[in-house]
Amino acid sequence: MADVLSSPSALATAAGAGAQVQLVIATLLAIGVVVVLISWAKLNPFLALMLGSAALALAAGVAPDAAVKSFTKGVGETFGNVGVLVALGAIVGRLLVDSGGAGRVVDRIVDRVPGKTLPWALAGAAALIGLPMFFEIGVVLLIPIVLMVARRSRLPLLLVGIPALAGLSVLHGMVPPHPGPLVAIDALKADLGLTLAFGLVIAVPTVIVSGPILGRIVAPFGPQQPPESSAMMTAEDVSAMDEKRAGRTPSFWTTVAVVLLPVVLMLGRAIVQITMPEGNPVRTTFDVLGTPIVALLLGTLATMVFLGYAVGSGRAGIKTSIEKSLPPMAGTLLIIAAGGGFKQTLVDSGVGDLIAEYAKGANLNVLVLGWLVAVGIRLATGSATVATITAAGIVAPLAAGQSPAEVALLVIAIGSGSLFFSHVNDVGFWMVKEYFGMTVKETLLSWSVMETVISVCGLVFALLLSLVV
Repeated sequence: MADVLSSPSALATAAGAGAQVQLVIATLLAIGVVVVLISWAKLNPFLALMLGSAALALAAGVAPDAAVKSFTKGVGETFGNVGVLVALGAIVGRLLVDSGGAGRVVDRIVDRVPGKTLPWALAGAAALIGLPMFFEIGVVLLIPIVLMVARRSRLPLLLVGIPALAGLSVLHGMVPPHPGPLVAIDALKADLGLTLAFGLVIAVPTVIVSGPILGRIVAPFGPQQPPESSAMMTAEDVSAMDEKRAGRTPSFWTTVAVVLLPVVLMLGRAIVQITMPEGNPVRTTFDVLGTPIVALLLGTLATMVFLGYAVGSGRAGIKTSIEKSLPPMAGTLLIIAAGGGFKQTLVDSGVGDLIAEYAKGANLNVLVLGWLVAVGIRLATGSATVATITAAGIVAPLAAGQSPAEVALLVIAIGSGSLFFSHVNDVGFWMVKEYFGMTVKETLLSWSVMETVISVCGLVFALLLSLVV
């Protein structure tokens, strides 16, 4: 998740053994409150996350005004970083459906790719899109396609959904130019090119194991067909898509070009930042155009033109599509924002610092140590970026004596640890749950297991590669 590491001690009370035990108990209690309220009491996740944050503050002895400020800050930052992107992605998704462009893409995939290889095709497509793109953006762009492929192919939803999610998540956690790996590269003074090369080598088998292979295992534990109504698509959308096929629709390549426009802009930004000095006019231009919110806004405008006006939708038709896209996302956006508030309360309580303290005295292989530190912070705070940044800072002194190859692998090990077992304090958990229309239990048995497999595979493949480089 893209977020900014704030002062971890903003809400922390005086250090000491008793305070540390209290903080651990408070964290476990808060997570338990959220799970029980949603799973047993059937409370809306938005309210459950707010109450979980309150329980954490109360149990940890945090002043009420400080707890409110921390939660509010997390809500604001998460909505600013994620919420706007989700809203723009929802508009793109709706126009894809209403124009018939999504139907074109689905037809091409289903007609030309045999059913047994559909999961592999989606994993590859997601990994390609995920190379330059933030996870949240990739999710909102790919989920409509995943849902429609599942409907058309009649394959279990998770059989095609898990490979797509794995492709996005692996690239987000392990490979630059994503923010976590880039920060770790800077902190550890790693070679960017070497890290990128090793990251791609490790990403391939990791995506295969956590995507198509794992998808077959977890598919029975989730919905067998897409929900009749979810945050992304309803049964009426599918009927409208089928009717639109008979009329004027954009071509397959036009649709693909429009969807990939934000990807190209963000990839271009990453490339020029690596290859061109600051102040270069081309770099300055891409620094703006490749910013996620700008790239996705331009993609939205291109969608309106080429998947709207170009196929006969007038201003009224496009206005209707946009108005239809936003109301269904309101509940999802609130849950995502509340998840950010819960995460920020955990971060500011000092949980990350506490885990870091314990890790400093451990005598372990540096790759395993970096992975374990990132795992602990990820479990406690729910933030992959916070886990990566904090873990990189902790093990940075150990990296000084390592070879360039070992330091590059350390970046990947930390990134892998930052993905471990996404649960109720992670914004990504709620995005996947809402978009796929799953219960908390189904999300834990599928998405959370997938993230854990990715994390373990990343460490294992990094250790294996360290034996030959």
